[in-house]
Amino acid sequence: MRPYQIFAAMSPERGRTVLQSIGEAAPGALVQALGATCSAMRVRPVFLTKQPPEKRLELVRKTLARVSADELAEEMLAVYFLHCRKDLLIEWLDAVGIEHEDGALKSDRPAPPDDGKLADAVARFRTADDEAARADRLLLLRAFTAQSAVDWPALDRLLAAAAD
Repeated sequence: MRPYQIFAAMSPERGRTVLQSIGEAAPGALVQALGATCSAMRVRPVFLTKQPPEKRLELVRKTLARVSADELAEEMLAVYFLHCRKDLLIEWLDAVGIEHEDGALKSDRPAPPDDGKLADAVARFRTADDEAARADRLLLLRAFTAQSAVDWPALDRLLAAAAD
């Protein structure tokens, strides 16, 4: 799944929650996404600013769901986890043994752990007490494997099997 596909698969409510969190923690990133939305829709920024917040964020989510916005969608997912859900990101990186500095990868192309360790890490990571936490954990796994720097076919297979 590519980053734009992750946004395409999000419900409007989920997209709004993610984008609101980004707007609160990293407003510059949301401004960038709003600019891309204006360009994609061929509208002036004043049009978006006059929309109710819910509609504005839904238009941003729909823009991020376009193939042409794949790089920006990847960046927005990274911002979400680095700025809004860093605790989850660090938990995942530690679980799979990836070197990082406060959530930022130290390697450009992290090597995957062996398949057994990866399967165990995914199973442990996906357990959470409530539905919202499980949704964020699954989103993190999808966002992680969708990164252009990550080529982990075993994780792709695990996530595909979980979706079935």
